[in-house]
Amino acid sequence: MRKKLISMLLAASLLVTFTTACSPSAAAPGGKESAPETSTQGDPGQDKSVSFTDSAGRTVEVPANITRIAASGTMAQIVLFPLAADQFVGLAGKWDPSAQEYLDPKYANLPVLGQFYGKGDLNLEEIAKADPQIIIDIGDTKPSIAEDMDGIMNQVGIPTVHIGATTETMPEAYRTLGKLLNKEAEAEVLAQYCEEVFKKTEDIMAKVGEDSKANLLYCLGENGLNVLAKGSYHAEILDQISNNVAVVNDVSSKGNGNPVDMEQIVLWDPDVIVFAPDSIYSTVSGEKAWQEIKAIKNGKYYEVPLGPYNWMGNPPSVNRYIGMIWLTQLLYPEQAQYDLYQETARYYKLFYHSDLTEEQYKALVANSVFK
Repeated sequence: MRKKLISMLLAASLLVTFTTACSPSAAAPGGKESAPETSTQGDPGQDKSVSFTDSAGRTVEVPANITRIAASGTMAQIVLFPLAADQFVGLAGKWDPSAQEYLDPKYANLPVLGQFYGKGDLNLEEIAKADPQIIIDIGDTKPSIAEDMDGIMNQVGIPTVHIGATTETMPEAYRTLGKLLNKEAEAEVLAQYCEEVFKKTEDIMAKVGEDSKANLLYCLGENGLNVLAKGSYHAEILDQISNNVAVVNDVSSKGNGNPVDMEQIVLWDPDVIVFAPDSIYSTVSGEKAWQEIKAIKNGKYYEVPLGPYNWMGNPPSVNRYIGMIWLTQLLYPEQAQYDLYQETARYYKLFYHSDLTEEQYKALVANSVFK
């Protein structure tokens, strides 16, 4: 495998420019993964492989005992981390600087391999050095995914599989990963957690009722003038938990949302505003234009916790489960009734292998719970 990659590097400098398989869209996962069946390939001395049918309907020969993994991008990285962190040979992208507060340095200091999608910054030389046995892509199963996966696999010479996953279907994605990685018991714990949180969120919202949902706006960008529009993939949780007032034409599927102007925000006049990390939360109260808005006048504006990922998305992955807990508790405390510290500590243990202290928790939610 390594010789093949090195020869490719010497032969040419390749650019990988696929449209992101993990980029947000509302499509549901297509196809189902089959339980692997063992088969011996080539000479008797070679390692065994198994046939795996992924969400794109592709049957790929993968190692029966996978110990070296590369993720295709940041969404796959965050899904895989709680299950297979010790099998990572590198990172799709650098952790946010806040990660060092929660992660073991052995995970933070892995080499960066780059992404097959999004930034398109795949580093073939680093891939060759890392020598993964498999590349795993997790996310939206879009129409071109089979072609994309085959193209990647043919270029890098490494088995590449896609596992479809949305917030609702993440439990099955974990169960499939458990079969693929021979970690079914560990994967089942994660699958049940995702099912539990999703079901409880549905139950809370049933008690709240459609007519009593909070009128909410999610703002991001340096000036706060980008929004996550109703109906976008990135606004999935917002739409479930609130009345997302950001109704626009040409809904963007990108993580930076739709740009709007101040006049439009004044017209929406939400009861609650949630600002993304690194937006204008800390200065918005002093901005004259924003002072006209009900949420700002009444102090009903908050900043999404960050560390090591934004709790509401970016990437829109399993970090949204702790976001569901936080936002329902924030908006509907009578119906949610979580012990938010206990729930946050539980999430960080399961998904980041981190023992979250109460002091760390208070710092995380300083602008979203204790403001």
